[in-house]
Amino acid sequence: MKKLLLIVLAAIFVFALLFYSFIYAVPYSEGTRAGELIKFSNKGVLIKTWEGQISQGISGAQIFDFSVMSGEKDVIEKLKTYQGSYVKLTYVERYATFFFWGDTKYFITEISKENSPHFNRQ
Repeated sequence: MKKLLLIVLAAIFVFALLFYSFIYAVPYSEGTRAGELIKFSNKGVLIKTWEGQISQGISGAQIFDFSVMSGEKDVIEKLKTYQGSYVKLTYVERYATFFFWGDTKYFITEISKENSPHFNRQ
């Protein structure tokens, strides 16, 4: 009976490890989005995650929600600095997320400040 229990526990552990590895290492998609950075905050009760939003339209009708992994210190500092500015985000979309990573499946890997196409200064 003990041997069967150990085999079942080992199988569950291996499955969980493979699932976590798949979610972490295999992206669903990668891309860029641009818009006005309207929100960036560190939220959560027990585990804090970095969450933000950009508005991709003039009226704010298209909102893109994203998360940032806590290890991306440079990206976090830039997002804090660029609050209210027009930015271009490079992201990785994952198949799923874990509560300790963030609320969304979109994780920002790079950010750059851009000129807004809505206010063309010529």
